[in-house]
Amino acid sequence: MSQHVAIVGATGAVGTEFIKLLDARDYPLKSLKLLASARSAGQKIEFKGEELVVEELTTESFKGVDLALFSAGGSRSKEFAPHAVDSGALVIDNSSAFRMEENVPLVVPEVNPEAAKTHQGLIANPNCSTIQMVVALNPIHQVATIKRVVVSTYQAVSGAGAAGMQELIDQVKAYAAGEALEAKAFPVQIAFNVLPHIDVFQENGYTKEEMKMINETRKIMSVPDMQITANCVRVPVLRSHSEMVNVETEKKLTVPQARKLFENAPGIVVKDSHENGGYPLPLEVSGTFDTYIGRIREDLSTENGLAFWVVADQLFKGAALNAVQIAEYLNAQ
Repeated sequence: MSQHVAIVGATGAVGTEFIKLLDARDYPLKSLKLLASARSAGQKIEFKGEELVVEELTTESFKGVDLALFSAGGSRSKEFAPHAVDSGALVIDNSSAFRMEENVPLVVPEVNPEAAKTHQGLIANPNCSTIQMVVALNPIHQVATIKRVVVSTYQAVSGAGAAGMQELIDQVKAYAAGEALEAKAFPVQIAFNVLPHIDVFQENGYTKEEMKMINETRKIMSVPDMQITANCVRVPVLRSHSEMVNVETEKKLTVPQARKLFENAPGIVVKDSHENGGYPLPLEVSGTFDTYIGRIREDLSTENGLAFWVVADQLFKGAALNAVQIAEYLNAQ
């Protein structure tokens, strides 16, 4: 069924990916409205051979809109999403504003698509690093029941938006020119560096990003007592997040069994050979739709343990693509 669609935050890093995906996936559109701040209003963006003019986001922007894809930050979502819902639009929100609200489904189509049907006008898109991890965890959990998860992330600068990507590029250029490196998007220099700090610190010593992964995973997988610890690290990579995941299961799984589960699961591509380059890399995964898994092996530190490497394009699967997949799922019902 064709829909009138609006993109909120259309000029941002995820918003521009929404536009690309609606075109690439031939989403059934009656019209497309591009919304952003007053500062961006008036910009022209090409879509299917036409130039669309970006409009200023207001409370009146959603009249006649069927689907509103939000990616303009939590404060904007809290302010404008209720107006979109009141106008009759389905909101799929990419911010963290509503993710942990009890009456808002938090959805990854490969894991809990049925939850999307319970929406009351608003669906939350999970955190980018959470999405690719639960896609990988779900086939293991369905067969062997996961007891504990330990994850360390290697997150690209695009997780901080267009400004994060530009800062890495600018710092590399400045370094090559022998100039001073400026840090604005990140608290310290990110070029040629590793930053074990994403989002704000919490009272328990974890960062907000780490607690998102813990709490969102439990909600998506409907396992409120799953034991999870997360270590979130920013690395000087432009696009695509990588994760090293260790799981402990109730039932023993061999490596061949785990590999077969991954190979048969929706949205997963396995690249796992013991040779140079025989594993997924963020550089090659950028611009793709699937979640890639490699380095599958037993975790020798525990009886029923597995370790594996997970890579996905967090602007696509970790953000815009996941939201579009939710919309496609509901539109097909």
